[in-house]
Amino acid sequence: MMRSSFVLLFFVIACLGTATAQSGRPRARDLGLAPGVFPPGPLNAITDVIGVKVGHVTLVEGERVRTGVTAIVPHGGNIFQEKVGGAVFVGNAFGKLAGSTQIEELGTIETPIVLTTTLSVGTAVEGLVRYTIAQPGNENVRSVNAVVGETNDGGLNDIRGLHVRPEHVIEAIRHATTGAVAEGSVGAGTGTRAYGWKGGIGTASRRLPERYGGYTLGVLVQTNFGGVLTIGGAPVGKELGRYSFSPASPADDGAGSSIEQARDPQDDLGAGSCMIVVATDAPVDARDLKRIAARALFGLGRTGSSYGNGSGDFAIAFTTSPELRQRFGDSKPAPRTILPPDGVSPLFQAALEATEVAVYNSLFQATTVTSGKTTAEAIPIERVREILKKYGVVR
Repeated sequence: MMRSSFVLLFFVIACLGTATAQSGRPRARDLGLAPGVFPPGPLNAITDVIGVKVGHVTLVEGERVRTGVTAIVPHGGNIFQEKVGGAVFVGNAFGKLAGSTQIEELGTIETPIVLTTTLSVGTAVEGLVRYTIAQPGNENVRSVNAVVGETNDGGLNDIRGLHVRPEHVIEAIRHATTGAVAEGSVGAGTGTRAYGWKGGIGTASRRLPERYGGYTLGVLVQTNFGGVLTIGGAPVGKELGRYSFSPASPADDGAGSSIEQARDPQDDLGAGSCMIVVATDAPVDARDLKRIAARALFGLGRTGSSYGNGSGDFAIAFTTSPELRQRFGDSKPAPRTILPPDGVSPLFQAALEATEVAVYNSLFQATTVTSGKTTAEAIPIERVREILKKYGVVR
Protein backbone atom coordinates (compact mmCIF):
# COMPACT_ATOMS: atom_id res chain seq x y z
CA MET A 1 0.00 0.00 0.00
CA MET A 2 2.81 2.40 0.84
CA ARG A 3 4.54 1.62 -2.45
CA SER A 4 1.35 2.38 -4.43
CA SER A 5 0.93 5.68 -2.64
CA PHE A 6 4.55 6.60 -3.30
CA VAL A 7 4.25 5.79 -7.01
CA LEU A 8 1.06 7.83 -7.26
CA LEU A 9 2.59 10.82 -5.51
CA PHE A 10 5.66 10.60 -7.76
CA PHE A 11 3.46 10.76 -10.86
CA VAL A 12 1.48 13.70 -9.54
CA ILE A 13 4.54 15.77 -8.66
CA ALA A 14 6.29 14.88 -11.90
CA CYS A 15 3.41 16.32 -13.86
CA LEU A 16 3.24 19.66 -12.11
CA GLY A 17 6.37 21.15 -13.71
CA THR A 18 6.36 23.49 -16.67
CA ALA A 19 5.64 22.12 -20.11
CA THR A 20 9.12 22.84 -21.40
CA ALA A 21 10.75 21.12 -18.44
CA GLN A 22 8.48 18.13 -18.93
CA SER A 23 9.31 17.43 -22.57
CA GLY A 24 12.28 19.57 -23.59
CA ARG A 25 10.40 20.37 -26.80
CA PRO A 26 9.17 23.74 -28.13
CA ARG A 27 5.70 25.17 -28.02
CA ALA A 28 4.04 26.78 -31.04
CA ARG A 29 5.26 30.30 -30.34
CA ASP A 30 8.82 29.03 -29.96
CA LEU A 31 8.62 28.07 -33.64
CA GLY A 32 7.31 31.51 -34.60
CA LEU A 33 3.70 30.34 -34.85
CA ALA A 34 1.36 33.05 -33.60
CA PRO A 35 -1.92 32.65 -35.51
CA GLY A 36 -4.70 35.14 -34.98
CA VAL A 37 -4.89 38.74 -33.88
CA PHE A 38 -5.03 38.63 -30.08
CA PRO A 39 -2.01 38.20 -27.76
CA PRO A 40 -1.69 35.30 -25.33
CA GLY A 41 -1.71 35.62 -21.57
CA PRO A 42 1.58 35.42 -19.62
CA LEU A 43 1.58 31.59 -19.54
CA ASN A 44 -0.32 31.06 -22.81
CA ALA A 45 -2.37 28.55 -20.88
CA ILE A 46 -5.85 28.02 -19.48
CA THR A 47 -4.43 29.00 -16.10
CA ASP A 48 -4.08 32.58 -17.36
CA VAL A 49 -7.75 32.82 -16.36
CA ILE A 50 -7.34 33.84 -12.73
CA GLY A 51 -8.24 31.09 -10.27
CA VAL A 52 -8.26 28.19 -12.75
CA LYS A 53 -6.03 25.26 -11.77
CA VAL A 54 -4.87 22.15 -13.63
CA GLY A 55 -3.54 18.91 -12.21
CA HIS A 56 -2.36 15.66 -13.80
CA VAL A 57 -1.82 12.11 -12.65
CA THR A 58 0.22 10.13 -15.19
CA LEU A 59 0.16 6.32 -15.04
CA VAL A 60 3.05 4.56 -16.77
CA GLU A 61 3.58 1.01 -15.56
CA GLY A 62 5.15 -2.02 -17.24
CA GLU A 63 4.88 -2.42 -21.00
CA ARG A 64 1.23 -1.51 -21.56
CA VAL A 65 -0.12 0.96 -19.00
CA ARG A 66 -0.05 4.40 -20.62
CA THR A 67 -2.92 6.49 -19.28
CA GLY A 68 -3.89 9.04 -16.66
CA VAL A 69 -6.15 11.80 -15.40
CA THR A 70 -6.26 15.55 -15.99
CA ALA A 71 -8.37 17.77 -13.74
CA ILE A 72 -9.41 21.36 -14.46
CA VAL A 73 -10.57 23.21 -11.35
CA PRO A 74 -12.61 26.39 -12.07
CA HIS A 75 -11.84 28.20 -8.80
CA GLY A 76 -10.21 27.66 -5.43
CA GLY A 77 -13.39 27.53 -3.35
CA ASN A 78 -16.09 24.92 -2.86
CA ILE A 79 -17.31 24.49 -6.43
CA PHE A 80 -20.48 22.65 -5.40
CA GLN A 81 -21.44 25.53 -3.12
CA GLU A 82 -20.41 28.14 -5.71
CA LYS A 83 -21.29 26.64 -9.07
CA VAL A 84 -19.85 28.33 -12.15
CA GLY A 85 -21.81 29.20 -15.25
CA GLY A 86 -21.19 26.53 -17.87
CA ALA A 87 -22.26 25.03 -21.19
CA VAL A 88 -21.45 22.14 -23.53
CA PHE A 89 -21.30 22.02 -27.30
CA VAL A 90 -21.18 18.70 -29.15
CA GLY A 91 -19.44 18.49 -32.49
CA ASN A 92 -19.73 14.71 -32.98
CA ALA A 93 -21.20 12.64 -30.17
CA PHE A 94 -19.24 9.39 -30.57
CA GLY A 95 -17.99 9.62 -27.00
CA LYS A 96 -18.90 9.95 -23.36
CA LEU A 97 -19.31 13.22 -21.48
CA ALA A 98 -20.78 12.49 -18.07
CA GLY A 99 -22.79 15.35 -16.57
CA SER A 100 -23.54 17.08 -19.86
CA THR A 101 -27.33 16.82 -19.68
CA GLN A 102 -27.56 18.63 -16.33
CA ILE A 103 -25.17 21.32 -17.57
CA GLU A 104 -27.45 21.74 -20.59
CA GLU A 105 -30.51 21.99 -18.35
CA LEU A 106 -29.20 24.26 -15.58
CA GLY A 107 -26.29 26.13 -17.16
CA THR A 108 -23.96 25.46 -14.24
CA ILE A 109 -20.96 23.27 -13.41
CA GLU A 110 -20.58 22.09 -9.80
CA THR A 111 -17.44 19.93 -9.83
CA PRO A 112 -13.96 20.09 -11.28
CA ILE A 113 -13.83 18.87 -14.88
CA VAL A 114 -11.97 15.59 -15.26
CA LEU A 115 -10.54 14.10 -18.46
CA THR A 116 -9.43 10.47 -18.64
CA THR A 117 -9.60 7.27 -20.72
CA THR A 118 -12.86 5.91 -22.15
CA LEU A 119 -13.46 2.90 -19.91
CA SER A 120 -12.62 4.87 -16.76
CA VAL A 121 -15.38 7.48 -16.99
CA GLY A 122 -17.41 5.68 -14.32
CA THR A 123 -14.39 5.45 -12.06
CA ALA A 124 -13.66 9.14 -12.53
CA VAL A 125 -17.27 9.97 -11.66
CA GLU A 126 -16.85 8.05 -8.42
CA GLY A 127 -13.64 9.92 -7.65
CA LEU A 128 -15.32 13.28 -8.27
CA VAL A 129 -18.28 12.34 -6.08
CA ARG A 130 -16.01 11.20 -3.27
CA TYR A 131 -13.98 14.42 -3.53
CA THR A 132 -17.10 16.60 -3.55
CA ILE A 133 -18.99 15.04 -0.63
CA ALA A 134 -15.80 15.16 1.46
CA GLN A 135 -15.53 18.96 1.15
CA PRO A 136 -16.38 20.97 4.29
CA GLY A 137 -19.89 22.33 3.94
CA ASN A 138 -21.07 19.44 1.76
CA GLU A 139 -22.04 17.10 4.62
CA ASN A 140 -25.70 16.98 3.52
CA VAL A 141 -25.12 16.77 -0.25
CA ARG A 142 -27.02 13.86 -1.79
CA SER A 143 -26.64 14.56 -5.51
CA VAL A 144 -23.48 15.48 -7.43
CA ASN A 145 -23.30 16.17 -11.16
CA ALA A 146 -19.78 14.98 -11.85
CA VAL A 147 -18.33 16.23 -15.16
CA VAL A 148 -16.03 13.71 -16.87
CA GLY A 149 -14.87 13.58 -20.49
CA GLU A 150 -12.77 10.99 -22.28
CA THR A 151 -10.83 9.90 -25.30
CA ASN A 152 -9.89 6.33 -26.16
CA ASP A 153 -6.20 5.56 -25.56
CA GLY A 154 -6.60 1.82 -26.22
CA GLY A 155 -3.97 1.81 -28.98
CA LEU A 156 -1.18 2.55 -26.50
CA ASN A 157 -2.80 1.65 -23.20
CA ASP A 158 -4.12 -1.52 -21.62
CA ILE A 159 -7.53 0.11 -21.56
CA ARG A 160 -9.36 -3.07 -20.50
CA GLY A 161 -7.17 -3.25 -17.41
CA LEU A 162 -9.10 -0.34 -15.83
CA HIS A 163 -5.99 1.11 -14.22
CA VAL A 164 -7.42 4.51 -13.30
CA ARG A 165 -8.77 4.51 -9.77
CA PRO A 166 -10.91 7.05 -7.85
CA GLU A 167 -7.87 8.06 -5.77
CA HIS A 168 -6.04 9.12 -8.94
CA VAL A 169 -8.85 11.57 -9.70
CA ILE A 170 -8.79 12.96 -6.17
CA GLU A 171 -5.01 13.41 -6.27
CA ALA A 172 -5.15 15.20 -9.63
CA ILE A 173 -7.63 17.67 -8.14
CA ARG A 174 -5.79 18.15 -4.87
CA HIS A 175 -2.46 18.77 -6.57
CA ALA A 176 -3.85 21.08 -9.25
CA THR A 177 -1.96 24.36 -9.59
CA THR A 178 -2.51 27.80 -11.07
CA GLY A 179 0.96 27.87 -12.65
CA ALA A 180 2.31 26.64 -15.97
CA VAL A 181 0.58 23.54 -17.34
CA ALA A 182 2.51 20.42 -18.30
CA GLU A 183 1.59 19.40 -21.86
CA GLY A 184 2.05 16.52 -24.24
CA SER A 185 2.31 12.93 -22.99
CA VAL A 186 0.98 13.60 -19.50
CA GLY A 187 -2.21 12.99 -17.54
CA ALA A 188 -5.19 12.15 -19.74
CA GLY A 189 -2.94 12.64 -22.77
CA THR A 190 -0.41 9.96 -21.84
CA GLY A 191 -1.72 7.37 -24.32
CA THR A 192 -3.40 9.53 -26.96
CA ARG A 193 -2.54 10.14 -30.61
CA ALA A 194 -3.37 12.92 -33.03
CA TYR A 195 -2.98 13.16 -36.80
CA GLY A 196 -0.98 9.92 -36.82
CA TRP A 197 1.55 11.23 -34.27
CA LYS A 198 1.70 11.28 -30.50
CA GLY A 199 -0.94 13.65 -29.19
CA GLY A 200 -1.81 14.62 -25.65
CA ILE A 201 -2.60 17.65 -23.52
CA GLY A 202 -2.23 21.12 -24.99
CA THR A 203 -3.20 24.56 -23.78
CA ALA A 204 -3.20 28.20 -24.89
CA SER A 205 -4.86 31.50 -24.05
CA ARG A 206 -5.85 34.85 -25.48
CA ARG A 207 -6.22 38.21 -23.73
CA LEU A 208 -8.59 40.76 -25.25
CA PRO A 209 -7.61 44.43 -25.52
CA GLU A 210 -9.29 46.80 -23.09
CA ARG A 211 -11.60 48.14 -25.80
CA TYR A 212 -13.11 44.64 -25.95
CA GLY A 213 -13.31 44.27 -22.18
CA GLY A 214 -9.79 43.08 -21.36
CA TYR A 215 -11.08 39.57 -20.69
CA THR A 216 -8.96 36.42 -20.77
CA LEU A 217 -9.95 33.16 -22.42
CA GLY A 218 -8.01 29.92 -22.05
CA VAL A 219 -8.33 26.51 -23.66
CA LEU A 220 -7.09 23.04 -22.74
CA VAL A 221 -7.36 20.11 -25.15
CA GLN A 222 -6.96 16.34 -24.95
CA THR A 223 -6.11 15.43 -28.54
CA ASN A 224 -6.77 11.94 -29.88
CA PHE A 225 -8.21 12.49 -33.34
CA GLY A 226 -7.42 12.39 -37.05
CA GLY A 227 -7.65 14.34 -40.26
CA VAL A 228 -5.10 16.09 -42.44
CA LEU A 229 -2.82 18.13 -40.20
CA THR A 230 -2.63 21.77 -41.24
CA ILE A 231 -0.44 24.24 -39.35
CA GLY A 232 -0.83 27.91 -40.14
CA GLY A 233 -2.33 26.92 -43.47
CA ALA A 234 0.61 24.68 -44.42
CA PRO A 235 -0.30 21.06 -45.38
CA VAL A 236 2.04 19.50 -42.82
CA GLY A 237 0.25 16.14 -42.75
CA LYS A 238 0.52 15.68 -46.50
CA GLU A 239 4.14 16.85 -46.55
CA LEU A 240 5.03 14.34 -43.83
CA GLY A 241 3.09 11.60 -45.62
CA ARG A 242 0.93 10.78 -42.63
CA TYR A 243 -2.72 11.73 -42.78
CA SER A 244 -6.23 10.27 -42.84
CA PHE A 245 -7.41 8.76 -46.13
CA SER A 246 -3.82 8.63 -47.39
CA PRO A 247 -3.20 6.12 -50.22
CA ALA A 248 -0.59 4.13 -48.28
CA SER A 249 0.59 3.46 -44.77
CA PRO A 250 3.65 5.31 -43.46
CA ALA A 251 6.99 3.68 -44.19
CA ASP A 252 8.73 1.81 -41.43
CA ASP A 253 11.77 3.24 -39.69
CA GLY A 254 14.08 1.86 -42.41
CA ALA A 255 15.97 -0.32 -39.97
CA GLY A 256 13.83 -3.42 -40.20
CA SER A 257 12.48 -2.78 -36.73
CA SER A 258 9.68 -4.95 -35.39
CA ILE A 259 8.26 -1.88 -33.67
CA GLU A 260 5.03 -0.89 -35.41
CA GLN A 261 3.83 2.67 -35.71
CA ALA A 262 0.66 3.39 -33.76
CA ARG A 263 -1.51 3.45 -36.87
CA ASP A 264 -4.98 2.26 -36.05
CA PRO A 265 -7.59 1.57 -38.76
CA GLN A 266 -9.45 4.53 -37.26
CA ASP A 267 -6.54 6.76 -38.29
CA ASP A 268 -7.46 6.22 -41.92
CA LEU A 269 -11.01 7.39 -41.28
CA GLY A 270 -10.26 10.63 -39.49
CA ALA A 271 -11.67 9.18 -36.30
CA GLY A 272 -10.61 9.49 -32.68
CA SER A 273 -11.76 12.12 -30.23
CA CYS A 274 -10.97 15.54 -28.81
CA MET A 275 -12.06 17.01 -25.49
CA ILE A 276 -11.86 20.79 -25.21
CA VAL A 277 -12.23 22.81 -22.01
CA VAL A 278 -12.68 26.58 -22.34
CA ALA A 279 -12.39 28.99 -19.41
CA THR A 280 -13.00 32.73 -19.38
CA ASP A 281 -13.40 35.47 -16.82
CA ALA A 282 -15.90 37.31 -19.04
CA PRO A 283 -19.41 37.64 -17.56
CA VAL A 284 -21.22 35.53 -20.15
CA ASP A 285 -24.32 33.43 -19.49
CA ALA A 286 -24.89 29.79 -20.39
CA ARG A 287 -26.34 30.62 -23.81
CA ASP A 288 -23.27 32.53 -24.91
CA LEU A 289 -20.93 30.07 -23.22
CA LYS A 290 -22.40 27.41 -25.49
CA ARG A 291 -21.74 29.64 -28.49
CA ILE A 292 -18.14 30.14 -27.31
CA ALA A 293 -17.77 26.36 -26.89
CA ALA A 294 -18.99 25.94 -30.47
CA ARG A 295 -16.24 28.24 -31.76
CA ALA A 296 -13.67 26.16 -29.88
CA LEU A 297 -14.92 23.07 -31.73
CA PHE A 298 -14.78 25.00 -34.99
CA GLY A 299 -11.17 25.82 -34.14
CA LEU A 300 -10.24 22.16 -34.62
CA GLY A 301 -11.07 22.65 -38.30
CA ARG A 302 -8.20 25.15 -38.60
CA THR A 303 -5.81 22.32 -37.73
CA GLY A 304 -7.31 19.87 -40.24
CA SER A 305 -9.79 17.86 -38.18
CA SER A 306 -12.15 15.61 -40.13
CA TYR A 307 -14.70 15.27 -37.28
CA GLY A 308 -15.00 11.62 -38.39
CA ASN A 309 -17.89 9.27 -37.66
CA GLY A 310 -15.96 7.62 -34.83
CA SER A 311 -14.73 10.86 -33.30
CA GLY A 312 -16.12 12.21 -30.04
CA ASP A 313 -15.65 15.98 -30.26
CA PHE A 314 -16.91 17.90 -27.24
CA ALA A 315 -16.29 21.36 -25.79
CA ILE A 316 -17.08 22.44 -22.23
CA ALA A 317 -17.01 26.16 -21.48
CA PHE A 318 -17.30 27.93 -18.14
CA THR A 319 -16.93 31.42 -16.71
CA THR A 320 -15.15 32.26 -13.48
CA SER A 321 -17.11 35.52 -13.14
CA PRO A 322 -18.30 35.71 -9.49
CA GLU A 323 -21.52 37.40 -10.59
CA LEU A 324 -22.46 34.40 -12.71
CA ARG A 325 -21.96 31.88 -9.92
CA GLN A 326 -24.93 30.12 -8.38
CA ARG A 327 -24.77 29.70 -4.63
CA PHE A 328 -26.19 26.37 -3.52
CA GLY A 329 -29.61 26.80 -1.92
CA ASP A 330 -29.88 30.49 -2.83
CA SER A 331 -33.31 31.23 -4.32
CA LYS A 332 -33.47 35.02 -4.02
CA PRO A 333 -33.12 37.37 -7.00
CA ALA A 334 -29.67 38.91 -7.39
CA PRO A 335 -28.35 41.61 -9.74
CA ARG A 336 -25.92 40.40 -12.40
CA THR A 337 -23.74 41.99 -15.03
CA ILE A 338 -23.89 40.03 -18.28
CA LEU A 339 -22.01 40.77 -21.47
CA PRO A 340 -24.56 41.42 -24.24
CA PRO A 341 -24.47 39.23 -27.36
CA ASP A 342 -22.87 41.97 -29.45
CA GLY A 343 -19.94 41.98 -27.03
CA VAL A 344 -19.24 38.26 -27.37
CA SER A 345 -17.70 38.24 -30.87
CA PRO A 346 -14.15 38.98 -29.65
CA LEU A 347 -14.44 35.94 -27.37
CA PHE A 348 -15.45 33.85 -30.38
CA GLN A 349 -12.24 34.91 -32.11
CA ALA A 350 -10.21 34.20 -28.96
CA ALA A 351 -11.71 30.70 -28.68
CA LEU A 352 -10.82 29.90 -32.29
CA GLU A 353 -7.25 31.11 -31.88
CA ALA A 354 -6.59 29.49 -28.49
CA THR A 355 -7.98 26.13 -29.60
CA GLU A 356 -5.83 26.10 -32.72
CA VAL A 357 -2.66 26.82 -30.75
CA ALA A 358 -3.57 24.38 -27.97
CA VAL A 359 -3.76 21.58 -30.56
CA TYR A 360 -0.36 22.53 -31.95
CA ASN A 361 1.10 22.59 -28.44
CA SER A 362 -0.31 19.13 -27.70
CA LEU A 363 1.60 17.78 -30.71
CA PHE A 364 4.83 19.75 -30.30
CA GLN A 365 5.13 18.98 -26.59
CA ALA A 366 4.29 15.29 -26.89
CA THR A 367 7.14 12.83 -26.53
CA THR A 368 7.39 9.46 -28.25
CA VAL A 369 5.56 6.73 -26.32
CA THR A 370 6.11 3.00 -26.77
CA SER A 371 3.64 0.40 -25.54
CA GLY A 372 4.49 -3.22 -26.16
CA LYS A 373 5.39 -3.45 -29.86
CA THR A 374 3.60 -0.23 -30.75
CA THR A 375 5.19 3.20 -30.85
CA ALA A 376 3.50 6.57 -31.28
CA GLU A 377 6.19 8.91 -32.55
CA ALA A 378 6.50 12.51 -31.50
CA ILE A 379 6.01 14.76 -34.50
CA PRO A 380 9.45 15.66 -35.96
CA ILE A 381 9.96 19.29 -35.01
CA GLU A 382 12.74 20.08 -37.48
CA ARG A 383 10.78 18.66 -40.40
CA VAL A 384 7.77 20.70 -39.33
CA ARG A 385 9.95 23.80 -39.13
CA GLU A 386 11.21 23.17 -42.68
CA ILE A 387 7.66 22.77 -44.00
CA LEU A 388 6.47 25.94 -42.29
CA LYS A 389 9.36 27.87 -43.84
CA LYS A 390 8.66 26.34 -47.24
CA TYR A 391 5.10 27.67 -47.16
CA GLY A 392 6.06 31.01 -45.69
CA VAL A 393 4.31 30.44 -42.38
CA VAL A 394 7.47 31.23 -40.39
CA ARG A 395 10.82 32.69 -41.34
